[in-house]
Amino acid sequence: MKERIMSGVQPTGNLHLGRYFGAIQNWVKLQEEYECYFCVVNYHAITMPYKPDKLRQGSWDVIFNLLACGVKPEYLFIQSMVPEHTELGWILGAFTSYGYLSRMTQFKDKSKQAEATSKDAYISSALFTYPVLQAADILLYNAHKVPVGKDQEQHLELTRNVAQRFNQQTKSDYFNAPEALYTPFAKILSTADPTIKMSASKGDKHNIDVFAEPAKMKKQIMSAVTDSGNHDGESMSPGVENLFALLRATEAHDVHDSLLSDYKNKSLQYGHLKQEVASAVINFTQPLRERRETLLSNRKEVKNRIRTSGHDIRQKAIARLKEVKELAGL
Repeated sequence: MKERIMSGVQPTGNLHLGRYFGAIQNWVKLQEEYECYFCVVNYHAITMPYKPDKLRQGSWDVIFNLLACGVKPEYLFIQSMVPEHTELGWILGAFTSYGYLSRMTQFKDKSKQAEATSKDAYISSALFTYPVLQAADILLYNAHKVPVGKDQEQHLELTRNVAQRFNQQTKSDYFNAPEALYTPFAKILSTADPTIKMSASKGDKHNIDVFAEPAKMKKQIMSAVTDSGNHDGESMSPGVENLFALLRATEAHDVHDSLLSDYKNKSLQYGHLKQEVASAVINFTQPLRERRETLLSNRKEVKNRIRTSGHDIRQKAIARLKEVKELAGL
C-alpha cells in the first residue's frame, strides 16, 4: 500500500510562481508515489475577516488552477465538502492544551497584523484554534507524511502531539505520528524586492501570476530589481540570483549555463538576462494557461467531477470518524 500524504492550500491570492515552484509542482510529482489528499482549505480562510462571495469564487478558482497544473481530480476536494474535518477538529480540541495553542507563532503574528491594520479589529477564536483543525485535516486521513515548509513545522509538531495524546488517553495506537516531508523546491523571491519571498499579500508587483498574460509577465520580469553597480563575477546580488533561480526552475538549463558563464566572465548584460528569463517563464507556463482555458470551457463538468471526488473522499472520512468516536466513547 502507498503511504498517504495530506496537504492544503488557501483559497486566497493568485497562484504565483513562488507558490507553484514551492509547493504545487511537488504535489504533482508526489501523486506518482503516494496516496494523496489535496484540499482547498476554505474553513481555514474564515479565521480572518473575509467576503463570502469572494471566498466561494476563490475556492473554485484555486481548483481550476490546481487541475491546470496537473493535480489529479480524484485527489482534490474543497474542505467544506467534507464536514467531518470540523467534527474531528472539535474532538481533537479536547486533546489539545490551551498552553500549546497559546504558543503558536502564527496566531501571535496574525493577531498583531490585525491589530496594526485596524483599531476595531477583532481576533476570532477560530484564529486561535485553527491549528487543531489543521491537525484534524491531517489525522482524518491518518497521513504518514505532510509536505511542509519551515514555517509549518510548529503546526506539524502540534499534530503529532495531539495524535500521541489521543492514543494515550484512548489506550490505542490509532493515529500515526505524521512526519514532515521536505521536498526539493526552487525558492522564488519577489522580483520587486528580492529580500522577501514572492507573495500575493504584498501586492501585484511582488508576485507573478502563473496564468497571467505573457505581456504582463514580461513587463514584471523586465522591471526586476538586479543591483546598482558592476558585478565582480563571483558573488551575486539577491535580485540577480533570483533571476537565475527562475531559469533553473523553468528547466532552461542550457540558457542558464550560458548566461552564468557570461556572468562569471563579467560580460552579462542584465537586460539580456531579463529577456531570457521572461522567455523561459512564458514558455514554461504556456501549457498551464492552455489547460486552464480548456478546463474553464467545461466549467460545469469540472465542478461535477470535483464534487464526485469530494463525495468519494468523504466516505473514507466518515468511516474513520466513526472509528475515532468509538475510541473516544462518543
